Amino acid sequence: MDRLVFRAGGWLLLGLLALLAAAAAADSGFAIHMVIAALACMIAVWVTASKADYGAMARGILKTPADESRYDDDPIRWGVIATVFWGMAGFLAGLFIALQLVFPVLNLNLEYTTFGRLRPLHTSAVIFAFGGNALIATSFYIVQRTCRARLAFPGLARFVFWGYQLFIVLAATGYLLGITGGKEYAEPEWYVDLWLTIVWVAYLAVFVGTIVKRKEPHIYVANWFFLSFIITIAMLHIVNNLAVPASFLGSKSYSAFAGVQDALTQWWYGHNAVGFFLTAGFLAMMYYFVPKQAERPVYSYRLSIIHFWSLIFLYIWAGPHHLHYTALPDWAQTLGMVFSVMLWMPSWGGMINGLMTLNGAWDKIRTDPIIRMMVLSLAFYGMSTFEGPMMSIKAVNSLSHYTDWTIGHVHSGALGWNGMITFAALYYLVPRLWGRKRLYSLRMVNWHFWFATLGIVFYAASMWVAGITQGLMWREYGTDGYLVNSFVDTVVALQPMYLVRALGGALYLAGAVIMVINIWKTIAGSPLREEKPMTETPHNEEADRPIVAVPAE
Repeated sequence: MDRLVFRAGGWLLLGLLALLAAAAAADSGFAIHMVIAALACMIAVWVTASKADYGAMARGILKTPADESRYDDDPIRWGVIATVFWGMAGFLAGLFIALQLVFPVLNLNLEYTTFGRLRPLHTSAVIFAFGGNALIATSFYIVQRTCRARLAFPGLARFVFWGYQLFIVLAATGYLLGITGGKEYAEPEWYVDLWLTIVWVAYLAVFVGTIVKRKEPHIYVANWFFLSFIITIAMLHIVNNLAVPASFLGSKSYSAFAGVQDALTQWWYGHNAVGFFLTAGFLAMMYYFVPKQAERPVYSYRLSIIHFWSLIFLYIWAGPHHLHYTALPDWAQTLGMVFSVMLWMPSWGGMINGLMTLNGAWDKIRTDPIIRMMVLSLAFYGMSTFEGPMMSIKAVNSLSHYTDWTIGHVHSGALGWNGMITFAALYYLVPRLWGRKRLYSLRMVNWHFWFATLGIVFYAASMWVAGITQGLMWREYGTDGYLVNSFVDTVVALQPMYLVRALGGALYLAGAVIMVINIWKTIAGSPLREEKPMTETPHNEEADRPIVAVPAE
């Protein structure tokens, strides 16, 4: 009871401090954020005060240990729901701003609904809200199963989840209010960055603590990828967001770096946010869920270790390729290009390892739409990790940079690799976390797969065409030595491609809506949908398997 009183008192004190900060705020945006923080603290006080666990008190008096026989899955269930919710918010925002580029009237002549404010809202919602919640939830699920141990510090694990949701709300409302640090993938201002640092350190403590208390002597490779993702993102976040606040009661701050040093620090962060947040963390998901869904061991565990060490060593040096033909010293640009090209090899090693895990189970692609999603995600991982190194080469970069080709590259990776592996993980987790026999409908998963696939194809193809069109129009000179096309000419030429991109986004969103219905009905325990099996033609399953199982190593 004393601990509950102390915890509730702490939240109450923080809430009062937030209200005082709101009253003395230097700008309205900071005041709004402090009010949101105060409301969050009041909710924490109410929850803490109302959930006194008298059963736990009785166990303490009787010296009875808590039940350690079950995994702590509550934060994972919340994480699954948050992933779906924020994913829909991010996809909707993305479709809306795609339509704004075709129909500018949709900016609505309001400062809060302009493309400039909604674009970071979309990117952060998809990367940090959708992707971040998926990573936290799956890492908590995987580390418990592979270590055969409950989550360390269960109270801290719950703080990680709810603290991360508060970070998302503060960041999102900040973008709409015009509060931004102006850095790609690092837009939140200084006080939001500080809060995220606290949450992230707690996340590291829970994850490492669970590994330390493990009953399984071996640390599975997925946990190595998760660990590298957590530690490296912490380092990148702290260094890139070093700033001096203009006022400790205001939202504005100034970066600790300036000029080319600031640009280099930003893209050291920016590219490795892709490398460790959107690659290493999701590779951890791949190395667990693909073997589990395929019911096959990882094709080569040795290759997975080589993949891990080569990837984390090479990725950290690749950031300067974002700064070709800038004031960055030429040797640094070349260094980034060389390491980017070298990244192609370990990346494809991981893709091949994931695909070859299906050796002897290729028939499942025909009968299991979740496996189909996993295979497509690995295919897009392979394509994106070939395209990225190619675009880092200076000769190619001179055509592609600052064009929509880069947008197409980013989205083929994000929608194809990150999106598809996350959808597959959600479909795997939901029946198991809620104790259901299976998903409400496998046919709906299949529909989701095809809607999402067509959406990605329309999106990426249109942006590839748009990007190359832009690059060629920008560099076209007439006989008099002047540029032939104005910027407006390129905007007009790209409008049809932008419309196709919006169509692709709408298809991807439609697939996500199908997923929401399927997951909702599964969680609600609705009777399983009556449907035909995924394959209707009889076939010899043994013919799909090798005559003799050949080990990978």
